[in-house]
Amino acid sequence: MKVLHTSDWHLGQQFYEHDRREEHTAFFTWLLTTLKEQQIDLLLVAGDIYHTATPSASAENQLYQFIKDAKKCCPQLHVVIIAGNHDSANRILAAQPLLAQFDTHVVGRFDINTPSNTVIELNINNKRAVVVAMPFLRSSDISSLSQTKNGPSYAQGVANAYELALDHAYKINEQNSPLIVMGHLHAKGGDISSDSERNLVIGGEESISANVFGNKANYVALGHLHKAQQVAKNETIRYSGTPIPMSFSERNYTHQVNVIEFKSDEKQTISTTVNPLYIPRSADVIILPKGECVPLSDLCEQIKNFDTAQNTVAPYLRVKLKSSDTDTTFREQIELALEGKNVKFCGIERVREQTTQTNNDPVFEDLSEIEMLNPQNLLEQAFANDKDMAGQSVPDELKALLNNVISELTEQEQL
Repeated sequence: MKVLHTSDWHLGQQFYEHDRREEHTAFFTWLLTTLKEQQIDLLLVAGDIYHTATPSASAENQLYQFIKDAKKCCPQLHVVIIAGNHDSANRILAAQPLLAQFDTHVVGRFDINTPSNTVIELNINNKRAVVVAMPFLRSSDISSLSQTKNGPSYAQGVANAYELALDHAYKINEQNSPLIVMGHLHAKGGDISSDSERNLVIGGEESISANVFGNKANYVALGHLHKAQQVAKNETIRYSGTPIPMSFSERNYTHQVNVIEFKSDEKQTISTTVNPLYIPRSADVIILPKGECVPLSDLCEQIKNFDTAQNTVAPYLRVKLKSSDTDTTFREQIELALEGKNVKFCGIERVREQTTQTNNDPVFEDLSEIEMLNPQNLLEQAFANDKDMAGQSVPDELKALLNNVISELTEQEQL
């Protein structure tokens, strides 16, 4: 059986107010060709199908049209989709009956009373596989599984949820078919991009041990982290990453999908081969200047000399300027330099110099970086910087209250 693993499409994303449908369409065109050329039997989409829980009609249409085109292109193809933290479980599930007609299996929510609903048994042209399709787990989904002697533990709840699903998968896998485990979470050791992925901070726990996937899976297909990578130095536990850069911090990523092939020998031992396929980028993502900040006049000269003649799709361009550059006409000068340029302009980033920093305190080049910090760390920094609280540790009661607020907000985002 040949499987293709992809994730984190983020359909409907507005990138600095710029629509990205053209890029997603280019990716889908490439993906359809790849599915056919590689003779893929099973397509796995590991969450974050949409960028928001309330996607636009055009974003939903893109998904449905792709599924329709994929089934027409590859009649034998099956698709498994799980909901991610950006997706609405209810919205994903609403499309389940429609997508089932195209051999597309959708799992939006984990139910502790019916863990078997996350386990999918597939038979594609006499090629069998068992898939544990675990969606993003909200704290409310696993509250009864999270209790420990030291209080609620989200990580323990996740581990117990996977254990329930895996137990069922082991029972029904009598023919020793390839076992695939899917998940949408932050596995320990995974690298996150600096300004497009939120730490999944629930109860103060950000990442989950790879041990939750068991020791019998032939491949683990993960979503959430945007950088394609292995987990725990294991060839068969992987993030496929995003198909296009979702932020400027991802401009140097190599975007890919993973093609997995399972083969059995005469002893029914299954071997797994993973082959990354790299996705051509339709729109470049560029920051000027490329190195350190330069004076405004030099920056404007670089913009004027920036050649876009080779770009079939207008690239995204963001410029950075020292905050100490006090020329009050900097916006007008930059706009003048941009005249006639075929670019999608993404604003000006004012960068604060770090020369006065003599300790290890964090320095933020852009206010958007602050948003990505762990709220617990922000609370600790606030205590450290308050003259009345200096030297004091954050009370456990206050930490618990913050965790409760985070959990409630996380759940509300999924409604």
